[in-house]
Amino acid sequence: MTANGLLQLAFFLGAIILLTKPLGAYMARVYQGERTFMDPVVGWLERLIYRLSGVNPAEEMDWKANAASMLLFNFLGLIVVYALERVQQLLPLNPVGLGAVASDTSFNTAVSFASNTNWQAYGGETTMSYLTQMAGLTVQNFVSAASGMAVLTLFIRGLARHSAETLGNFWVDMTRSVLYILLPLSIVLSLVLVSQGVVQTFSPSVSVPLLEQTTDASGANVTQQVIAVGPAASQIAIKQLGTNGGGFFNVNSAHPFENPTPLTDVLEMLSILLIAAALCYTFGKMVGDTRQGWSVLAAMMIVLLVFTCWAYEAESNGNPKFPSPAVDQTTTSLNPGGNMEGKEVRFGIVNSAAWAVATTAASNGSVNAMHDSFTPMGGLVTLVMMQLGEVIFGGVGSGLYGMLVFVIVAVFVAGLLVGRTPEYLGHKIEAYEMKMASILILIMPLTVLGLTALGVILDAGKAGIANPGPHGFTEVLYAFTSQGNNNGSAFGGIGANTPFYNLTGSIAMLISRYWLVVPTLALAGSVVKKKLVPVSEGTLPTHTPLFVFWLIAVVLIVGALNFLPALALGPIAEHFMMVH
Repeated sequence: MTANGLLQLAFFLGAIILLTKPLGAYMARVYQGERTFMDPVVGWLERLIYRLSGVNPAEEMDWKANAASMLLFNFLGLIVVYALERVQQLLPLNPVGLGAVASDTSFNTAVSFASNTNWQAYGGETTMSYLTQMAGLTVQNFVSAASGMAVLTLFIRGLARHSAETLGNFWVDMTRSVLYILLPLSIVLSLVLVSQGVVQTFSPSVSVPLLEQTTDASGANVTQQVIAVGPAASQIAIKQLGTNGGGFFNVNSAHPFENPTPLTDVLEMLSILLIAAALCYTFGKMVGDTRQGWSVLAAMMIVLLVFTCWAYEAESNGNPKFPSPAVDQTTTSLNPGGNMEGKEVRFGIVNSAAWAVATTAASNGSVNAMHDSFTPMGGLVTLVMMQLGEVIFGGVGSGLYGMLVFVIVAVFVAGLLVGRTPEYLGHKIEAYEMKMASILILIMPLTVLGLTALGVILDAGKAGIANPGPHGFTEVLYAFTSQGNNNGSAFGGIGANTPFYNLTGSIAMLISRYWLVVPTLALAGSVVKKKLVPVSEGTLPTHTPLFVFWLIAVVLIVGALNFLPALALGPIAEHFMMVH
């Protein structure tokens, strides 16, 4: 670790904190139906959408109707993406003539983008036409992110209201999320990215002569290289802002046409965490106590900072198996030092480590370095950030409502320990709320660990493992951890584009998105009906530093108890094999 690297981390985290309040306050105004500076720009479009779709924006729904609306909308999106992939060879905007995508890959991809996971078992530039990338994948980047933000808004209203029956209207919250938040931010970021060299064109791939001729595997001379281009910038912006993560190109944000300069690297990293962080302040504004939002954000930032420094330290130390005289891993003004395998020189150790932690913390999944090439401890950090349940920032919307479930659990446990009545924001926490919270916490580890066991037992699963021993086990664990938490990143060593992994991965993504939405809204539907419990001496304050650290402890304990044995078989075992 260097002073320059630590300064870069401080700038990155400081920028997030500075942007949290203004964006969070703006989003609170959007969701509360107040007038904003965007009303003259998109207000007419919002009203037109309601008129054409038959939605009454003044009509509110209970949790069951909202859950049904969300599930129906996402199911229809899944069908549309699948259909586009299967018939893309017959459709326009396919300049290189790509054929239909295989059925199992199409289904996995449709589930992936509808669920905001963006797991990619294919190479984007060699599999998907421009039309599929735009009308299918990019559109889902907007609406899947907006769906998560809408569910969060409904959940917040459940905590903010008392003695009520309704939570709001999913269709209104989703529409406003797209028009007032995601679309304006994406347009601005897209233009900045284009100015830095990110490609945005409908032109076909470009062939250029090689400076030095070579031969292919069959021995034939190769004199030209085919360079893929396309409408990338418009997809890259929303993939980061919506914590989607799906890259236009196969190597994602390590590709120079997706992330060409240090400036684009910083802006894309900020975009990964920006909305998720700001939603914490939005939550505080909507419940009438911004201290509640700041306390949740503080817990997230502390965990993020600790694990980012851990990953940075692990990668800075390099690989102890490399002989010191032959491989210089010392950091100097001319040598980045550390473990540079799988990393871009233009980003270096600190930005690669920071991106890896941010993308796994935020359920984004985009990468600017290959996680499979990280040291065992660096790879362990990325695993743990997902295995905490994607509640350290997490996906836009889904991360915060996941963290608020942990808040409820923390309040309940603390109340039992000190003999106080479990209450949160004037709601008494009772048996039903704890049942829903328990379901939300247990579904993910059961899914991830169960499918990982299948992956390392069945021949179909073992066939995709590229490396033996603990690292091969880690590849399988990472794949199902990523899909089972709607993250989408991968250890590149696993051959995942097979019927086994496409099917089991689809199951993991469907469960982790939709089996969690229903109990989340059911919990909100329960607390919204409760009468206000006035604050008393027996009420546990949930905005103090003590509660922040208690919340962190609850999140870490649950994650450690669920996954520590599996981590011991994978990255921890590999680490001890490397250092001894």
